[in-house]
Amino acid sequence: MLKRFARLHVLALFGGLLLASACTAQSSDSAPYTEGTDYVTLPAPHQRYSNSGKVEVVEVFSYACIHCAQFAPDAEKLRKELPPGAEFKLMPAPFNAEWVPFARAYYAARELGVVDRTHLQLFVAKFGEHYPINSMDELADFYAREGVNRADFMRIATSEATTAKMKRDLDLIRTWQVDGTPTLVVDGKYRVLTVGSHDKMLAVAMWLTKRELAGK
Repeated sequence: MLKRFARLHVLALFGGLLLASACTAQSSDSAPYTEGTDYVTLPAPHQRYSNSGKVEVVEVFSYACIHCAQFAPDAEKLRKELPPGAEFKLMPAPFNAEWVPFARAYYAARELGVVDRTHLQLFVAKFGEHYPINSMDELADFYAREGVNRADFMRIATSEATTAKMKRDLDLIRTWQVDGTPTLVVDGKYRVLTVGSHDKMLAVAMWLTKRELAGK
């Protein structure tokens, strides 16, 4: 069954930064995948999220996005099943003012080393248990319940360093032509098209990843 993915207007953040277009993803496990139908090749020069040397699969997401909450268990499955030489990364998308606190929260959680144990739980708390989690204070309360020092969380989440990371990631999201979530980008070269089921998204991402590994 086809799922509807979030499409959001981009907030002109940080002196008029604007996001470009396109998000979508699809996959299929055994069929051949085609350019323009299952994925798109991004314009050169290709820009990766990290310099680890591994083939990277990046999920552009937001904790404010219910479609990301639905996709999160599948993304975790993909992370665990990636072959050696590949790695999974998360990138928060501040597509509007309401999403900015969630992006800041992710950067703080990552610096504090708690993403592995709080990532899925935040989705559960917000969408499954219907906690009122929207503002920075409410996010700080959530992380405090998870054993994180509240003051440390707020200091990191609202810091200039975190703002700089958000600006950098906005630039990369624009380069990747992402305009909705969840979106998978493989090695800064390919954007999986979100026109099918979660299983198809995962299969296309895995196929592209293995193709990249084979070419290295």
